[in-house]
Amino acid sequence: MPLYAIGERSPQIDPAAFVHPDAVVIGDVVIGPESTVWPTAVLRGDHGRIVVGSQTSVQDGTVVHCTEDLPTVIGDRCVVGHNAHLEGCTVEDDCLIGSGSVVLHRVVVRRGALVGAGALVPNGTEVPTRAMALGVPARIREDAVGEDAFRYAVEKYVHNGHWYRAELRRLD
Repeated sequence: MPLYAIGERSPQIDPAAFVHPDAVVIGDVVIGPESTVWPTAVLRGDHGRIVVGSQTSVQDGTVVHCTEDLPTVIGDRCVVGHNAHLEGCTVEDDCLIGSGSVVLHRVVVRRGALVGAGALVPNGTEVPTRAMALGVPARIREDAVGEDAFRYAVEKYVHNGHWYRAELRRLD
């Protein structure tokens, strides 16, 4: 997998994490145990810090960036869908960030919340616990997400990470 240091900033990847060989991780990026980063995802911690907790999946094509003043923090047991873009935001534990969504500066997605596929969550928005943020720009639907709503997806990606670590091989 392409891992890059830039200046004094270098990735810290837990040995129990799985980062696909076609993902790119640059700079001050921390990836926790049993987390997975899938093909063509880019985590670029060049100007600040990116933290991915444990058992979190960052799926194919996702871009995670930060600024000097705004780290990007993704909690434990989160599912970040394909082609999402997260920058300078905080996603607390047990959240789902839908495919193709954009989560911008100073956004806080509280525990157990969902950002819908294709949603645009503008600067400074707070998505409350167990709420949904849907649409462009995102509108909030409170108390719309059930307890443990994403558990199956989290467990599936943890399983996939173990499977890929054990059996993925390049053919060419």
